[in-house]
Amino acid sequence: MDRTAAPERVIFQEKLNGSLLLMSLLLGIVAFVVLVPLFLMILNSFQLSKPGEPMIYGLQGWREAFSSPGILSAIHNTFSLALARQFIALILGIVLAWLLARTDIPLSGPLEFMFWLSFFLPALPVTIGWILLLDPKFGLVNQWLLKLPFISEPPFNIYSFWGIVWAHLASSTIGVKVLLLAPAFRNMDAALEESSRVSGASAVGTLIRIIIPVMMPAILVATILGLIRSLEAFEIELVLGVPVGIQVFSTKILDLVIAEPSEYPPAMALSSTFLAVLLVLLCFQRVVVGRKEFTTVTGRGFNLRRTALGRWKNFVFVLVVLLALIVTVVPTIFLALGTFMKLFGFFDVSDPWTLNNWRQVLQDPVIVRSLWNTLVVALGSAMVGVFLYSLIAYVIVKTSFTFRGVLDFLSWVPWSIPGILLGIALLWTFLGTRIFIPLYGSVYILMIAMIIKSMPIGTQVIKSVMLQLGRELEEASIVSGASWFSTYRRILVPLLFPALVTVGLLVFISAVRDISTVVLLATGETRTLSLLMLEFATEGQFEKATVMGVLIVVFVGTAALIARSLGGRVGMRE
Repeated sequence: MDRTAAPERVIFQEKLNGSLLLMSLLLGIVAFVVLVPLFLMILNSFQLSKPGEPMIYGLQGWREAFSSPGILSAIHNTFSLALARQFIALILGIVLAWLLARTDIPLSGPLEFMFWLSFFLPALPVTIGWILLLDPKFGLVNQWLLKLPFISEPPFNIYSFWGIVWAHLASSTIGVKVLLLAPAFRNMDAALEESSRVSGASAVGTLIRIIIPVMMPAILVATILGLIRSLEAFEIELVLGVPVGIQVFSTKILDLVIAEPSEYPPAMALSSTFLAVLLVLLCFQRVVVGRKEFTTVTGRGFNLRRTALGRWKNFVFVLVVLLALIVTVVPTIFLALGTFMKLFGFFDVSDPWTLNNWRQVLQDPVIVRSLWNTLVVALGSAMVGVFLYSLIAYVIVKTSFTFRGVLDFLSWVPWSIPGILLGIALLWTFLGTRIFIPLYGSVYILMIAMIIKSMPIGTQVIKSVMLQLGRELEEASIVSGASWFSTYRRILVPLLFPALVTVGLLVFISAVRDISTVVLLATGETRTLSLLMLEFATEGQFEKATVMGVLIVVFVGTAALIARSLGGRVGMRE
């Protein structure tokens, strides 16, 4: 028996060693792409020489960073803008999620989808639509209100602190709160809520005293994640804030990098400080998730009789419809309207409409090249990303790999890295490492950046679906002698296919709409439609920028609709 068993043990040991090698290689790749750029960013905050020159280290960069004119104001603006929009969005998000998930409001499904869609609409095109409405000089809303006898000055100014807050709220900030909270509210156990109603409490009283305390873990997670994303805001602040002197961390870092000569050490120092704050928030979020108890999710919640709004039903329905239209349809319509204007924002000129904007854009070779770059980066990031994220999820969920917890944490780290910081970290990595210099200036560096950026959401979506799959087929495959990779490829991939397609579409959307992550990495030959739109917007060429915006919205909207339809099949809605 020993003679016959020995070869089997050898084969098993070889397979085990091969699996460990592949999983260790995967861990090494993820650690390299996530940690090495951040390490080099921190290290080079102390370096005083330029890329390619002999290393000289010192604290001059840190001194310059925190003595730079306007840095204290930028720090204050960053946190005050983030806290203001998160506070407002949290209140609105809780109320909207409760109304859509727990009450008898009509058309709750389509309304929730509209807020879901607002999360995916690119921020800059939506903001351009709001400029057409709220610009203090030519904004249509201001022009209409000035016709009233008791109004002598434009009441709204999009180029202001509260204008920036509104632009964020009306683009994705409210939408993401509904996206995160509505499923959690929908799955909540109905027992306490029903007891509250039997005791005579009103619907609002039940919401405040019962539902919100019970849902506090989910609310806290949504708040932390939203705050992290708020602190990385870039393009809205660049277009609306910089012209009136409102700088934030991300725009200040951009100023240092594009200065002549470039001031890399202070930019790295600011980035390192900002990263430390966000990593603390990420660790806090992970602790909250780790301690979260899911006892609020039971079978009784799904058969819940929705809370009746009574005489307030129609009034509340109208308010929710108006808000849903404001965050999706209204800015999109005016964005499209701007593409046909001879002079953006001026409706009172003779014959204000034209098709020349579209003709010029569609015939411009620069724009055609940007369109091609966008498709290449988005499709490449989606295909490679789906493969990488599914492997990471498989190792975390389905294997006993010793370091799967480390791999899980590393897959979350990019969530805490604002796009502008990831861009500057990769910029220094590719400029300061000889073997990677040939990749600089190519679309491949943009793909790498987007794959890293989308790693948290891609991995988490696939993990959530993989946790629902039984182990019977995998065990049968392993008993038959298949390796973990063969099992993954032949068994799990077919079962996960809808989820993989959904993740691919989400990565595609992110790559099409992203600006902050790639703004420092792209060149004139590799810039995407979003970067070209930003260039047009900052130069005041809003006619061309609106055309770019409509093209991006079409790409994103189509992909979002497909992702939403597949999301219902892979459990993203519940």
